[in-house]
Amino acid sequence: MAKFTVASEIVNLDSDSDDDAGEGGEVYRSSATVMENHQIPSTTTDSTVTPRETLVCRSFWKAGDNFVNAKAITPAAPGLLEHARIHPKFLHSNATSHKWAFGAIAELLDNAVDEIHNGATFVKIDKIDIVKDNSPALVFQDDGGGMDPNGIRKCMSLGYSSKKSNTTIGQYGNGFKTSTMRLGADAIVFSRSTRGGKSTQSVGLLSYTFLRKTGQDDVIVPMIDLDLTHGRPEPIIYGSPEDWSSSLNILLKWSPFSTEDELFQQFEGIGTHGTKVIIYNLWLNDEGIYELSFDDDDEDIRLRDENAQDGKRVIAKTLELRSHISYRLRHSLRAYASMLYLKKFKNFKIILRGIPVEQFNIADELRHPESIMYKPQTAMMEQAATEIKVGFIKEAPKLPIIGFNVYHKNRLIKPFWEVLVESSSRGNGVVGVLEANFIEPAHDKQGFERSSLYMRLEARLKKIIIDYWWSHCHIFGYRTPQMPVDRSKRVVLPDQPSTINTFNPSPLPSDRISQDGPMIREISHNNGTSSRAVAVAPPHMRNSTGVRYNFQPVQLNPPPAATVTGNNLGGKSADEIRQENLQLFMKCEEYIKKGNETEQTVRNLEKELEEAKSKCAQLSLLVNAKKKAMQQSLS
Repeated sequence: MAKFTVASEIVNLDSDSDDDAGEGGEVYRSSATVMENHQIPSTTTDSTVTPRETLVCRSFWKAGDNFVNAKAITPAAPGLLEHARIHPKFLHSNATSHKWAFGAIAELLDNAVDEIHNGATFVKIDKIDIVKDNSPALVFQDDGGGMDPNGIRKCMSLGYSSKKSNTTIGQYGNGFKTSTMRLGADAIVFSRSTRGGKSTQSVGLLSYTFLRKTGQDDVIVPMIDLDLTHGRPEPIIYGSPEDWSSSLNILLKWSPFSTEDELFQQFEGIGTHGTKVIIYNLWLNDEGIYELSFDDDDEDIRLRDENAQDGKRVIAKTLELRSHISYRLRHSLRAYASMLYLKKFKNFKIILRGIPVEQFNIADELRHPESIMYKPQTAMMEQAATEIKVGFIKEAPKLPIIGFNVYHKNRLIKPFWEVLVESSSRGNGVVGVLEANFIEPAHDKQGFERSSLYMRLEARLKKIIIDYWWSHCHIFGYRTPQMPVDRSKRVVLPDQPSTINTFNPSPLPSDRISQDGPMIREISHNNGTSSRAVAVAPPHMRNSTGVRYNFQPVQLNPPPAATVTGNNLGGKSADEIRQENLQLFMKCEEYIKKGNETEQTVRNLEKELEEAKSKCAQLSLLVNAKKKAMQQSLS
């Protein structure tokens, strides 16, 4: 049986009971036995991290390499069953499922939103300063139903989840551990609740710093509980008073609060029910500065590496694109939280740094919107139809934004999913929104499992964008290909003295594809001349790659008519026209090359700017550390 060690008991992870603590298979033992088996030293190094240690050891992606070599695993105490232990490094490796820090924050917001059915009306996200070492910490607080002693043990354990309904977002029983450990090395939880007429308050500490510095070979989570039913808090003791006191001492040693008064003052803002989570010892990036920035905007929390999301690097080439929410959500928590939930809350608010977040659904401001019903089907069962809303963004066609915001159970999973990725302007400005409850999200809730349903949905969304574009692109002045009424007659397109030919081409080695996708072919004629034809497909005959074969090509320089003698076309020979075309193509290639060089220059300058910012931040940290050291020496 895999067990998760708590300072006053062992919580059985194999049990799926919802009974109160002490029932359902939990095994209790005194904290003295736990302390002896895990050899927690009575005096340990101070939890304050020196600046040098901060720069070297506090980077999240390197934290797993800095664990003290664990001692040999000791046998279980007499009378206890042997069990598979969870090494503390697992807390770090488990958290690496979150590539994006905002994805971890979203998990904690989900927990608060799931408490709406228990009466929650708000969740607050804010930053506080830890007095012990003058470092920032993240605070999440809601006024939901809170957790009783059994509930907080499930929250701190691995794999427990009572959220099995279609209305709750959480389902794996792992989100709290992965999200808190992704944002910081340590997290402390305060919770009050009333269950069955009994009011309780509980404190639990999940501390990677404590486990690492004491060289533990098992995950130990100190917890204490108090009974508030009779007005005066009374300790809830499962083993002996020494057990409770030992857990309290660990909390005071390794939490941000050094005294009992400071610790229990954290319940004053919670009220009669609710939960507060404080994440401290926040992770640093590879440059040695905090991943999250609290100083750039007093009303927001920003991600320093604004171009990175899920390992991708996106460069906004224009100021207009940088200001659009599709780009801002990558580095602004307020922008991301505004789109995080599809349906607008009626009696619930997300309050970020004291100011409510205004919910935003891009479908509310689409131009020329259309609704399409999509009914997924599987071999086993038929899924309910879902509505897909699609249209042009209000900035179209100025901004090259394209994609779908895909939600699952009201929660945003893939923002601006670019199902159609190509270099041409086709599809620019077309955005859609849908709720895909028929496919399962990945564990980090930033993507979907690549099932057959997922791939069929992706193909369908590609087709929706292409069909919508070709039926609406004329609104912005793009030419829509037309079908000829009579194939024996010449049809002249607007502003294009061309004809529609009647051949049905198949790709040849000499064919070339233009920048916007059509196929260009050189055609030789019996009189020694040649012409170029561009194959353009009507909207209903296009596939996801752009064209199908059964369509009519538009000739750019048609062969001479019967009434024209010689090799002249409009006073110019075919050779002259070919030379002009060649020169135009060469100019196009030159402009494309210059454009690529300019983009590379911009990327290099942005990289140099980021490096300069990192160096400034490091120097600032060192200066602050020296000032602090001088103050301590003087005092």
